[in-house]
Amino acid sequence: MNRKSLVALGASAVALIAATTLAAGPVQAHESKSDEKTVTLTAKLRQLNGSGASGTATAVVGDQKIKHIEVHAKGLTPDAPHAQHIHFGKQAENECPTLKLDTNKDGRLTTLEGVPAYGPVVVSLNTTGDTTPASFLDVTRFPVSKDGKYNYSRNNIDFTDVAGAGRHGGLGTAKQIADAIRDGKGVLVIHGQDYDKNGKYNFSNPEGASELNPNLPAEATDPAVCGVLEEH
Repeated sequence: MNRKSLVALGASAVALIAATTLAAGPVQAHESKSDEKTVTLTAKLRQLNGSGASGTATAVVGDQKIKHIEVHAKGLTPDAPHAQHIHFGKQAENECPTLKLDTNKDGRLTTLEGVPAYGPVVVSLNTTGDTTPASFLDVTRFPVSKDGKYNYSRNNIDFTDVAGAGRHGGLGTAKQIADAIRDGKGVLVIHGQDYDKNGKYNFSNPEGASELNPNLPAEATDPAVCGVLEEH
């Protein structure tokens, strides 16, 4: 499936963000660093699912905002869109997943299998427009890897309330999420994995369709790179 086809399918996939979160519940208090403090967080991005990809990320977080973020990735599926997000969940481990979460023992991690480790999407790291979880699969606005590489940057991304990110799967407020990210609990994940190395996302392999949308190949949504944003 080429980029044009993925773009056409992206809008219908956006509504499926609810599948990665739990129902909203009561807001819970969260004690953490003051929202007045600005911190610089970095992550070393390592491959998932044998992608061979890697990279680095730097985020400057202050108040309830990502003031600046950069992602530098290489070894990705060439000339293809790559959805990328910051994940966090109060009930998650807030770390990168391992194959112990491969529930059906097929040797790969899907996006939903990784949720207990990294939590739901709290920020969509796209190039323009809305950055909330509602844009998690709007492929028209995510970076495209030229020859398998991209250098992404964006300023002034606001944190928002996110269902499923709080205690007991309830609502996580923007302040709670911002505090948690400052505390080193944000996980950056890049998706898109060309398993059969034919240069495009397609259904003609054992992975088949994505669990997020049967009209999308699993190659387009499976996680390929992951790293935890921490203050060093």
